[in-house]
Amino acid sequence: MGKLQCVVLDCPDVMELARFYQVLLGGEVNRPDPRWSTGRGWATLHTETGVLCFQRAKDYQAPQWPDPAYPQQFHLDIEVPDLAEARERVEAMGGTLLRKAGWLVMADPAGHPFCLLRS
Repeated sequence: MGKLQCVVLDCPDVMELARFYQVLLGGEVNRPDPRWSTGRGWATLHTETGVLCFQRAKDYQAPQWPDPAYPQQFHLDIEVPDLAEARERVEAMGGTLLRKAGWLVMADPAGHPFCLLRS
């Protein structure tokens, strides 16, 4: 019936989050695309495998994983060759570790959880 066009993340600072995910996934921030206009409240990241969009949300409240009073809203699973190296890079960019299991549950600078899994 259809195909995924993009995933949109609410956040307080669209460029900060777009750049965070650009370092994590590669791609181009705000590449011209007739589907979206970019500006103060909207940014895009075109990656090799898809598009993430970032939308400024007034009075944004970050998820508090795993607290259901502040739901995670979404999460991404991202494969990496080396978990320790990926964790170090994510934390250097402002991400935080939420949980360590056989994989890592991390949060981006706006508090969205995502998982780093060994490829």
